[in-house]
Amino acid sequence: MDRRSFLTKSALGGTAVAASALAAPAYAQGKRTLTMVTSVPDGFAVFDDAAVKFVDMVNVMMDGEVTIEKKAAGQLVGAFEVFDAVSSGQADMYHSADYYFGGQHPGYYFFTAVPFGATGGEMISWYQHGGGKELHDELGQIFGLKSFIAGNTGHQPGGWFNKEIKSAADLQGLKFRMPGLGGKALGLTGASVQNIPGGEIYQALSSGAIDGAEWIGPFADERLGFQEVCEFYYTGGMHEPGSALTAAMNRDVWDEMSPKQQQIIETAAMATHHWSLSQSNANNGAALERLRAQGTKIMQFPDDVWDAFAKASKEALDQDMGDELFARIRESQESSVRSTYGWTSISDDEFTRQRARAQG
Repeated sequence: MDRRSFLTKSALGGTAVAASALAAPAYAQGKRTLTMVTSVPDGFAVFDDAAVKFVDMVNVMMDGEVTIEKKAAGQLVGAFEVFDAVSSGQADMYHSADYYFGGQHPGYYFFTAVPFGATGGEMISWYQHGGGKELHDELGQIFGLKSFIAGNTGHQPGGWFNKEIKSAADLQGLKFRMPGLGGKALGLTGASVQNIPGGEIYQALSSGAIDGAEWIGPFADERLGFQEVCEFYYTGGMHEPGSALTAAMNRDVWDEMSPKQQQIIETAAMATHHWSLSQSNANNGAALERLRAQGTKIMQFPDDVWDAFAKASKEALDQDMGDELFARIRESQESSVRSTYGWTSISDDEFTRQRARAQG
C-alpha cells in the first residue's frame, strides 16, 4: 500500500485532517521537535497519564536531540483521527488505543484488547516473547507506522449503568458505550452500541443519550465523575481484560532516526507499559472503596450475561477470520495466552487463593 496516497479520512466517520493545521517537524541546530497527537483530553487518569509519562521519558533521554510535543484530543485532530494524521505524515506520532482503528484493519483489536483475551501480564508476555511485537510491526507497515505498546490500563470493569442488569434479556436495546471488538460482541447480544470518545462520555450519560458506558477502572472513572450520573457499577468485565495503549510513529520519521534514538523510543514505550499497569493496580482498590462510600452500588453480572457475551464474542472474532493477517494475529495471541495461563493457573491462582484463605 502506498502510504503517500493514503486518504486522511477517519475510518470512524471523521472529516479529513487539514494539513495546514498541523505543524511540520521543526529543525534547529540539528534538533527536531515531533508532534504527538492523542485520543483523550489532558489530565485523563491512566490514559493521558501514560502519554505524559512516555513523552517525559523520551524528552529526558533524548537530551535535546529530539523533543516530543503532546497535543490532546481536539487540539489538532479529533480523538479518532490520530491514526490517519500520523499514517499520512501530517503528524509525527500518536498515543492511543489501537482498537479504535479496527476499521482500518481488524488485527488492531488485539493490540488493545479483545473479549476474554489477554490480561495485562499475558499481553506483554505475548508482545515481548510470543511474536506480538513483530506482528504489530507487520500490521503497521501496511499503513506506514512503527508502533509500540506504551501503556496498559489493567482489567477494565463491565461499566456504569443507570439500571440493574438482572439477566441477559436486560441487554436488549440497551444504549451502551463500548468500543472495539467488545462493542461488536455486545451489539450481537441485542444492545445498541455506540463508540464515543472518552472526553464525551460523561455528557452522554448525564443527558440520557446512553444508558451506560465502560471506561477504564475505578481510579480513572472516579476522576471523570461517572458516580454522579450512574448508580450501578459492574466491576467484573469480560470485554477488556488488560487493555494496552500504543505509541505509533510515522514510518518515514522513524527511519530518519538514529539507532540510539530508535532505542530510546522503544525503551520509553516499554517502561510506560509497566508504569501504567502498576499505576492502575496501585490505585483502583482505594478508588473503589471511595466510590462505594459515595453510594455507588458495586455489582457483578449474572452468569447468563457472561454466557451471552461469551457466545457473542466468539461470533464477533470469527467474522474476520477470512483475513489472513487477522487469523495469524489471533492464533498467535491465543496460543501465547494458553501457554502463559497453563503455568499461572496452577501457580499464581492457587497462591492468591491460599493467601486469601490464610489471611481470613
